[in-house]
Amino acid sequence: MNSLVISMAEPLQPEKFRQRIDQELDALDFSKAPQELYQPIKYVLSNGGKRARPVLVMMACELFTDDTEIALPAAMAVEIFHNFTLVHDDIMDKAPLRRNKATVHEKWGNNVAILSGDAMIVKAYEQIARCRTEYLNRVFTVFNDVAIQVCEGQQMDMNFQECSQVSIGEYVHMIELKTATLLAGSLKIGAILGGATDEEADLLGAFGKNIGIAFQLQDDILDVYGEEGKFGKQVGGDIVAGKKTFLMLKAMELADDGDKQVLSSVVSDEGADSLLQVATARKIFDKLHVKEIALEEVHKYHNTGMAELENLKADPAQKVLLKHMAEALLNREI
Repeated sequence: MNSLVISMAEPLQPEKFRQRIDQELDALDFSKAPQELYQPIKYVLSNGGKRARPVLVMMACELFTDDTEIALPAAMAVEIFHNFTLVHDDIMDKAPLRRNKATVHEKWGNNVAILSGDAMIVKAYEQIARCRTEYLNRVFTVFNDVAIQVCEGQQMDMNFQECSQVSIGEYVHMIELKTATLLAGSLKIGAILGGATDEEADLLGAFGKNIGIAFQLQDDILDVYGEEGKFGKQVGGDIVAGKKTFLMLKAMELADDGDKQVLSSVVSDEGADSLLQVATARKIFDKLHVKEIALEEVHKYHNTGMAELENLKADPAQKVLLKHMAEALLNREI
């Protein structure tokens, strides 16, 4: 198995929502002083991306109402919050690239990146506060839960770099918090704003959680096997950073003592040649077929998410669009 191929129609991107979100982001005023604070925010928010999370807010809302404009402030909040997490994560990971462009800390330094990220979280809450009063309490609760879980997941990710033993189960729980919870929360918030019941919102959240886990596992694969120009980040960056990804943990589980020792030295040698580190790890991954094992896990979580979506009583045509959106998230080139 060389790539993920889900047997569905050609993926559809809800372009109308993406364009509406881009239009609203472009209208944000970041012209005031000090420019050192606001210019990096404008840079990040105009730096492309599929806007998947805010689009999911709008799509979930559309399952229950034609008035999707009601979800626009929450969609904005989700996108600003997501980019805030990327700015701070890139500092912690010492990542040089994001979406094929220099990261904020590379362009402006760590201090500016930290402070601009802090301002972004304030801007996200400004957008949440614009949601309609009758839904505000439920939306705030979900958004706050998501925000703290993302922080918990990031801390776990950093803790794992210092741990000698991390299980696959612990790793999946970490990516559920760090990555999947924001996809799940985006769908739940959109559903709430569309007038969904708690049960309906929870079903969409479960769909998003499983798709989010599959998405991050796919990201782990792309970190090793993707093309940098298409992946948008430094290929092998997780290996160089000493991260315990699914591929690394599975390789350590399957490897003999000799290969375990080699992998341990790869992730612990901060002064090593990065290209050699990645090539060495990849050679062992190939021998142990961990890429194929990871792809099977991607399929498993994808299928579980689709089953949750099938349980939702909603317009079948709208559910098909959500399925296509999930496919577009997962069918990235390896």
